[in-house]
Amino acid sequence: MTKKIEAIIREERLDAVKAALTEIGIIGLNIVPVRGRGRDGGIKVQTRQGSYVVDLIPKVQLNIVLSDDNVEATIEAIRAAAATGASGDGVIFVLPVDEVIRISTGERERAAITYQGDIDTRRVKA
Repeated sequence: MTKKIEAIIREERLDAVKAALTEIGIIGLNIVPVRGRGRDGGIKVQTRQGSYVVDLIPKVQLNIVLSDDNVEATIEAIRAAAATGASGDGVIFVLPVDEVIRISTGERERAAITYQGDIDTRRVKA
């Protein structure tokens, strides 16, 4: 079975998360800039002129499609690298993927999500 991980994280944690994913063998991913708010509803900013609420905070969304075998390791790598301990660190969603087809080759399923050197090829070689 194939899964999709959507992780919304702080922009400043992106490099640490990419490094953590590379370290465990996650090669393929997409990164999309997003804006949103979580449970806090935004942040309150205090200035000399008064205070105001910024309710749409810039974040980054990572999209990763991978096999079930690698979901937990990937979640832990993202969580550990993205965590600051403060509110607003982000959220991780795990979704089922019904089908994957690589456009250039027509490969399907696991072959379509496997890259040379990624976690799936490392696991096969071990």
